[in-house]
Amino acid sequence: MKPQFIEVALAGTKTIQIKQIDQYHLDSPFHFHQLCELVWIEKSYGKRIVGDNVGNFEAGDLVLMGPNLPHIWQNDRAFAEEADNRVKSTVIYFPPDFLLNLTDEQNMIQPITELIQRSQRGILFFGRTKQQVAALLSLISGEKSIKKIIFFLELVHILSSSSEYEYLASMSYKSNYDEKDTGRINKVYQFLIQNFHRDISLNEIADICHMTPNAFCRYFKSRTRKSFTQFLNELRIGHAAKLLQNEQNSITDVCYACGYNNLSYFNKIFRGIHDIAPSEYRKNLLRITRTQ
Repeated sequence: MKPQFIEVALAGTKTIQIKQIDQYHLDSPFHFHQLCELVWIEKSYGKRIVGDNVGNFEAGDLVLMGPNLPHIWQNDRAFAEEADNRVKSTVIYFPPDFLLNLTDEQNMIQPITELIQRSQRGILFFGRTKQQVAALLSLISGEKSIKKIIFFLELVHILSSSSEYEYLASMSYKSNYDEKDTGRINKVYQFLIQNFHRDISLNEIADICHMTPNAFCRYFKSRTRKSFTQFLNELRIGHAAKLLQNEQNSITDVCYACGYNNLSYFNKIFRGIHDIAPSEYRKNLLRITRTQ
């Protein structure tokens, strides 16, 4: 697969496009395009990179990404290995000016304009907002009449007026990628997502880009604004946070499952990213779960 700037608009650049995904695994490369993209994950889990945000995704996630925001969604190896597992997702693509061209009334345009601006960082919605939009997405996929547009406008209204969201990419994030960059970075990201659980040498990862280790380190940081070590730690600790949700996973087991060979070092890196130790992180998770 040759990663690239992806033209998803095709002939529908003036309206919305709905894509139903029902397959064994997500296979989209690291890419960007000129459309807004709303993703609802009905069934699947894995790793998600949006801009400079490195994290997990799971069933029920609802994310809006703005134009030219680089991203990749890849299943965890465990998902692919589970028998009869299939990815089920709904994706809506739409040009940012589609909504703005519907009216000239400023009081109607303002919330939409702000939503598009906020989506430049990627937005993860939760709570009742997610439930309402998921219900509409379940309806919209089967519609072929004008109701499709009506449902879409309704969900945009819900998203634009919601306060139940969090940003993914950092406030200072700015994409530095071109087509050639996404090809190289895609190879790196896909390799790391599948292999972060084991030792990865700098020579090994640099070879993927046909670079010397020093050249790779400079290149990677110039594009991602993170050192290779920082990025790998964020990927590993993000997975650790997911594993800690299961009480049956001991802290030591989580440490080794995420590619660390030293418990003290794992605790140090985890605290550096989350500001608390893994054991406290788990306690907080359990406290939240029991109060829901």
